[in-house]
Amino acid sequence: MSEQSTSLQVKILDKEYQVNCPPSEQDALVKSARYLDENMRKIKGRGNIHGIEKIAVMAALNITHDMLRKNRMINETRHETAQQVKSLEDKVDLALAGGG
Repeated sequence: MSEQSTSLQVKILDKEYQVNCPPSEQDALVKSARYLDENMRKIKGRGNIHGIEKIAVMAALNITHDMLRKNRMINETRHETAQQVKSLEDKVDLALAGGG
C-alpha cells in the first residue's frame, strides 16, 4: 500500500514552498531543497546572473551536469569491476581445470 503524502514546507532562496511528499521521503526532500538552495546562493553570490528564474536554471544545469558525470563514473567503475571479476573467474576456472 502506498504512503499518504503530506505537505512539507521547504525554503529556497528565502522563499517558502509547500511540497507534497510521502513521510518516508521527507528527509530526502529537505536535503534536496537544502542542496538546491546552496547551489542557487553560490550562483547568486557570484553576481553575474540576475533573476531567480535564471539562477534556478543555472543551478539545475550544474546539478544535472554533476549527476550525469557521477553516473558516467559509476558506470565506468562497474564495467571495470565486471572485467576484473571475469578475469578472476577465468583464472579460477583454469586453476580448477588443472591448467594453472
